[in-house]
Amino acid sequence: MHNTFLSIVTVVQNPSQFRLLPEFLQNAFQKLHGHFSDFEFILINNTQNPDIEQSILPLQEKIKKHIYLLNLSSATNINHAFLAGLDRANGDYTLIFELELFDKTELIPRLYEKTQEKFDIVYLRAKDRRIPWKFRPFYKLFYFILQHYSSIKVDENAFNTRIISRRALNSLLRLRENLKFMKPLYGLVGYQTAYIEIGDTSGKWAEQESFSERFRTSLIAITSFTSFLRSLLLWIFIFSLIFLFGVVINALKVKFFGSDLFGNPSEAVTGWTYLVVVISVFFAMTFLNLYIMSIYLSNIYTEIKQRPLYIIESVKRF
Repeated sequence: MHNTFLSIVTVVQNPSQFRLLPEFLQNAFQKLHGHFSDFEFILINNTQNPDIEQSILPLQEKIKKHIYLLNLSSATNINHAFLAGLDRANGDYTLIFELELFDKTELIPRLYEKTQEKFDIVYLRAKDRRIPWKFRPFYKLFYFILQHYSSIKVDENAFNTRIISRRALNSLLRLRENLKFMKPLYGLVGYQTAYIEIGDTSGKWAEQESFSERFRTSLIAITSFTSFLRSLLLWIFIFSLIFLFGVVINALKVKFFGSDLFGNPSEAVTGWTYLVVVISVFFAMTFLNLYIMSIYLSNIYTEIKQRPLYIIESVKRF
């Protein structure tokens, strides 16, 4: 038996997952009982549906005594919901376990055993993630930006499921950012990290986030963890200068030599076409720059407000 207190944090995102809870808790209990000196299940109800208790009550008393149920008063981002559980984890090690892996509880001891090789964070990694075709271009672009414009390394095939040592978790919880995107934060805190590779199970998963939610999360990650937008602004500025010089040289060439840059005969009349082009392009660039800066301003505004990431409506122990 391992002389270790293990906390397992699981978020329930929608009522359809309630039916998975009994099997998950029973299987996990069998894997943990007799192998760890103590353990706890921290379930975060992110659905605003109280019927979740009906899935827990029929369980045996020896299982229910290990369960903490946190009911959030309003649905929140899944990263914030996980944080609600991490804040209340008391274990020597804390395991974030996605409910979609309810039938793979044998991974729990494997993750813990990997930490005994002097790793503080061990996560699950898919050999190949099957991304829906409508999200695939954005998914590839998003991770390309993260990998090339950030010093923080993020594994694009990583699941949220991972085990974290107490010291690594304490460091992670010190990063009290209101705009949470968890995967880069694991890399930011450092510590020795490893992974266990498994086959991709995403094909049977229900979509948990809409495209708009994924897009907002991507913007948060790009503006919070990369220098991509600053680099983009620099390139826009460089190309606008090149365009400006091209227009000026073309105008001078037409005036003094009667032909444009392409060698076509032209007359220096009013320059109306060029004026329209220049005004249009520079207005577009101006508004693009304003939009990019508005993203940063919005992030700063959100941080300054210091709104709570979640509100606990009730805490119940069975």
